[in-house]
Amino acid sequence: PELDVIQRAPVGYADMPSWLFPYQPRRTVTEIAAEARRADVILRSHVEAEWELRYSTDQRYAQGRFRLEEELATIAQLGFAAYFLTVAEVVRLTRSHGIRVSARGSGAGSFINHLLGISALNPLDYGLLMERFLSPLRSSLPDIDIDVESHRRLEVYDAVFERFGKDRVACVSMMDTYRVRHAIRDVGRAVGMPNAEIDTFAKAFPRIRARDIRKALAELPELQTSGFAALTRDGRLNDFVELVEGLDKLPRSIALHPCGVILSDSTLLNRTPVQASGADYAMSHYDKDDVETLGFLKLDILGIRMQSAIAHTLSEVERTTGDSVDIDRIPFDDTETFQLIQSTRTLGCFQIESPGQRELVGKFGPESFDDLIIDISLFRPGPVKSDMITPFLQARHGWSMPRYMHPRLQPILMSTSGVVVFHEQVIQIVAELSGCTLAEADEVRRGLGTWESHDQVRGWLYPLALQRGFELEVIDEVWEVLRAFASFGFCKAHAGAFAVPTYQSAWLKTHYPAAFYAGILTHDPGMYPARFIIHDAQAHGVTVLPIDINRSADSYVVEAGYETPSIRMPLTQIHGISLDEVNQAVAHAPYHDIVDVWERSGLSRPSLERLITIGGCDSLLGIGMRSGPFRLTRRDVLVFLAELDRWQAPGEAADMLLAAPHAMVPTPTGLPDFTESEKVEAELAITGVDLSHHVMDFHRDLLVALGVTYSRDLLRTKTGQQILIAGAKVATQTPPIRSGKRVIFVTLDDSTGPVDAALFEDVQGKYANTVFHSWTLLVRGVVRRTGARGVSIRATGAWSIAEIEQRYRTEFAQSHNRQDAIRAIHEFLAQHEHGEAVPAFVGSRGTSRQRGGMSRGGREVLVHPSGFRLSPWADTAPPGSLSPPSKLWHTSPGTPG
Repeated sequence: PELDVIQRAPVGYADMPSWLFPYQPRRTVTEIAAEARRADVILRSHVEAEWELRYSTDQRYAQGRFRLEEELATIAQLGFAAYFLTVAEVVRLTRSHGIRVSARGSGAGSFINHLLGISALNPLDYGLLMERFLSPLRSSLPDIDIDVESHRRLEVYDAVFERFGKDRVACVSMMDTYRVRHAIRDVGRAVGMPNAEIDTFAKAFPRIRARDIRKALAELPELQTSGFAALTRDGRLNDFVELVEGLDKLPRSIALHPCGVILSDSTLLNRTPVQASGADYAMSHYDKDDVETLGFLKLDILGIRMQSAIAHTLSEVERTTGDSVDIDRIPFDDTETFQLIQSTRTLGCFQIESPGQRELVGKFGPESFDDLIIDISLFRPGPVKSDMITPFLQARHGWSMPRYMHPRLQPILMSTSGVVVFHEQVIQIVAELSGCTLAEADEVRRGLGTWESHDQVRGWLYPLALQRGFELEVIDEVWEVLRAFASFGFCKAHAGAFAVPTYQSAWLKTHYPAAFYAGILTHDPGMYPARFIIHDAQAHGVTVLPIDINRSADSYVVEAGYETPSIRMPLTQIHGISLDEVNQAVAHAPYHDIVDVWERSGLSRPSLERLITIGGCDSLLGIGMRSGPFRLTRRDVLVFLAELDRWQAPGEAADMLLAAPHAMVPTPTGLPDFTESEKVEAELAITGVDLSHHVMDFHRDLLVALGVTYSRDLLRTKTGQQILIAGAKVATQTPPIRSGKRVIFVTLDDSTGPVDAALFEDVQGKYANTVFHSWTLLVRGVVRRTGARGVSIRATGAWSIAEIEQRYRTEFAQSHNRQDAIRAIHEFLAQHEHGEAVPAFVGSRGTSRQRGGMSRGGREVLVHPSGFRLSPWADTAPPGSLSPPSKLWHTSPGTPG
């Protein structure tokens, strides 16, 4: 039977209109051989030389040789040899500048990419398929993505433009369009609304489309109590809301795409208009989709903060120990590293630090690099939505027998205990059932992502499978798996590429913890704020030393001379300090007194005041080291600084004819020193880190009296047990789940570790606003245990700790009895928890979107071809795609605030 989604004849690009033909960099650009030689001959010579050098004695010689010839034939047929050579040249250029680089995406499934040094993974070792990346039937151009150090990404751009020429390279542009927050801000400014009011309204909304503003006001409980909602219900903001809705998806500005680069021949500028970007790179007016439609070959050069963190870690290791660690050649079988991963102590580790991943690795217990690939693939929207995790874990731990559906499918599904996890498995299953090629099977897999193709694919697959001896019941079962899986699964090659930095970061955390924390705190590669990572470092035996004018640098560094591994906070952690000030202060150190700092450091008065306030000059002045009536305080030094400012400007020498400030020294004024709580408050305001004391230490007595369970004790709890947890909020997320309902996940830091809770729709009406807009939280919840280390908490109530503290003081003032006050707090929590609830969702039914539907409560849900029901308020982008937050907790795209 014929199937429209399969192009039966390998067509390549020979019949394309000339304006769609992919113009590649010419041989003369790559300068790797004589101009007369064809690019595919050059490619063959390179990969064969590498093949003979590395794999000529491999036991799988025949298999590797067959794979090599097959891939070379495909690339030659499509005419993409020059593209592969050019990407390899970009990778070589990047490494020649000392910049870390690695491949990601389906390109890791190509053996030729591995031999060219583009990808670190050998696809023969992990069952990766070239067809998932490139085949003669693929209608899209090849897309090889490379990850580089984020803080050096523009250096790679400079090298590429210099190497290939400005007439052959251009960056991709992207159109920034209006969503609700930008629309509220611009409309508010246009109608003269006060800035503070605009900011409050904009931050109240999650990152949604502007056209959904009314729906959000009607359905999201955290918005229904806001002033914006009240004004909208009164009709006073109807015109304002209409203007916001009218801006939906309209262009707001054109910007440089964060990673896309076009590589072409000298005719590039004849085929695309360009303009200078803000960073002064030539930028095509076409976006990432247009450039592929028009036949431009695009290379994605992604700046990855984890690669920067790894590079910083390795440099600190070499600087402090003399060890030169080649992290790209370490074996993937270190027992201690997998013990760390199994322990769920994975904060800071690439891909496995989120609350859900920490829970999953605790349940899964990865023991090998293959397990890491599976873990990363399982924790993706597709497998989560298709409910693959539960059956996998049950089969993995022997709680149920793996179901392979048919003996002929067992080799394909054995590595994942009978559960379909990877795109590659879908391709192999389709090929086994139908007898088609892997390239044709991949076209079928892609077709499953649309509703229209399902009936056609089913009508094509069933007769072929019956002819190949599969029973109808087996075909039915396999079809249901394929239909549910649809295009939701994850590419194993992509997961394998991700697993490399995942393992490397876990290995570094295991063997060089101080340098590792210095790396991730400097480059902030994860989803958590610095204060949370610092407390994790302290919990793992790494001392974090405070900012010091004579010892701090421009980044976190390992500092020797202490009993425990130690790292020093940098001057850059000070809010508002400029990089120029930091560079000057570091260059001119050491300093011998405060006047010396004033004259030579280059710090402005506000920056120096902040430095003094957090104790950055304490060691210089002996503050905290003296006792008696003449002990200096930080307030004394701040008063002295104001007096010094009267006589001379920062960075200037004193006028000796006036008052000789050189002879001036800080003297006690009688002002009291900062209290411990004031110090922590200042640290949080100036650095974002409560270093001298954990902020929860000031609530410890009350929390202990209330019977709060701490993170360190969660493994002692039992399923069904009701507990109180408390902590400073470090993250909120609203990820998509299979039911189509909205779930809010919150992570708290209680000073002993992270603790996570989930708020389902039945409690969001009363508590969503508190969770999103309070920093310290008290949460009541019910425990659910899964496996030896799996702990999840379903929240039934959430309150601001500040509110509870105030209520406790009031009750204590009235009763003068601690036990009575605590009893009153418990009664308040119980009454509030079981009182009348605010409806979580009160929106009207309206017309659902195409392929949409309604939940029982009348809310619109989006339905995927797999049958998955998606809440319109769930996150639509991974948390890591956003810039690091400047506040004290992380919020994902579906989170207001």
